[in-house]
Amino acid sequence: MPSIHTLVSACLGKSAAAALFSQMDIHPALTQSSSGDISRAVLAQALNMVLFHGLLERVPVGKDYVEGEVAQNHRKIVFDHGAVRTVRWPCGDMPQGEEALVRIFRPLGFKLAATYPLPKLKMTGRAYCHQDFPQDIAQFFVSELHPEQFSPTFQDGVTRVLASSKNPLNEEDMATLALLDQKGELAMQQALKALPKWAACFEKQHADVALSDYELLLPESAEMAWIATEGNAFNHATDRVQDVHVAAQQQRQLGRQIKYKVEVSSSARVRQTAFVAARVERAMTSADGFVMRSVPGSFFELISRDVLQADLSTLDLAFDAGNATGIFGMTQAKA
Repeated sequence: MPSIHTLVSACLGKSAAAALFSQMDIHPALTQSSSGDISRAVLAQALNMVLFHGLLERVPVGKDYVEGEVAQNHRKIVFDHGAVRTVRWPCGDMPQGEEALVRIFRPLGFKLAATYPLPKLKMTGRAYCHQDFPQDIAQFFVSELHPEQFSPTFQDGVTRVLASSKNPLNEEDMATLALLDQKGELAMQQALKALPKWAACFEKQHADVALSDYELLLPESAEMAWIATEGNAFNHATDRVQDVHVAAQQQRQLGRQIKYKVEVSSSARVRQTAFVAARVERAMTSADGFVMRSVPGSFFELISRDVLQADLSTLDLAFDAGNATGIFGMTQAKA
């Protein structure tokens, strides 16, 4: 069995892993059988697949879309990128901001490709692209919120929300990442132990938010309110399609709620739209113990990328600050 099948099956179970491999377009070099150590590229692909599966479990319309593309349109999903939100602020036992995740990206072979200021959201976005398979292994778009740009009351709320954050990685886990960074590969037993720990970093690391803090944060930043309930989970995952306009219209005809406007980059080479975010029930603490509140969860996105004019074999893998700001609106909740 190829190493990547062993890894993903160990994390998700054989049935879920088999379904995922039937749904996703994967570069053949990443699925070859190997009896030796596992490369950082295979490890990166395995992590991305585990995270993609988790997103589909939280976003029913995304799961329906993926299954429909395979069954009706006879095509596999091209996983373009996953998006994660972070906060540049003291986070309990966790590193601040994107470093909580970048400490995993670097050893796996991802490098910073570009930085995107998002002033309307008081955030900064950064794209991390894989060095070995830039067009074939999904990128990470990581955003950082800057609480210092908000009111003192808001900052106090952020401090209370994040103070309970616990670090999923211990010293042994960090030593494994250092070894991977040095060698570019891991033995199978090391990888089997490490992969679930890496995936756990893409979850909510803090305790349930207080209802009073959620209602305090929401009017100033829907993004911080989202982080308060969802943490570092995949905000969205994205299918790279040939024509996003055609794909979106097909989804509307199926009765699925999808953003009417297609966001177009300043270069006109990158076009994006997204399904409406899933609604999820989240527990919040209150004076009476806890309450359940319906809030926006994660969502699924579609993207089209044109080739760069100077090189017809290379896709434009860039993002766009305007596009990102528009897509962020999919998880806005009303104050």
